[in-house]
Amino acid sequence: MPVNKRSKYRGSRTCGGGTHKNRRGAGNRGGRGNAGVNAHHFVRAYMIRGPVFGKCGFKHHHEASITGDVLDIGEIDQMVPVLVRSGAAQEEGDTVVFDAAVLGVEKVLGGGKVSHKMKITAAAFSQQAIAKIEAKGGHAMTS
Repeated sequence: MPVNKRSKYRGSRTCGGGTHKNRRGAGNRGGRGNAGVNAHHFVRAYMIRGPVFGKCGFKHHHEASITGDVLDIGEIDQMVPVLVRSGAAQEEGDTVVFDAAVLGVEKVLGGGKVSHKMKITAAAFSQQAIAKIEAKGGHAMTS
């Protein structure tokens, strides 16, 4: 009696695989991978995964709440020297006057640190941004 399968099937044409026409490739098993999950392997796929056809993607419902471009107040604060040099912002004493629409920003958010006293005009502000601007003695105005 043979010790292992390799020697057991020595001299055999198909090594236990049935007829010589079997084991010729993926066509013997109906395709590779997920082939046929909506056709000849539908029942098998439905039992394993459940109903997966009929829905296409998903939709973020919160995207409509923020329209246009937004920018953090900390990033604006870092850009103050460049904005003043380019003429996009003006200095009135120790206050920097800036219109966010110049950069195409509709809403100013409250991320980052504020080190300059600023008077900013924008379409909208977050509560945290208003608090940080006013904590430095600045003013946030909506346009």
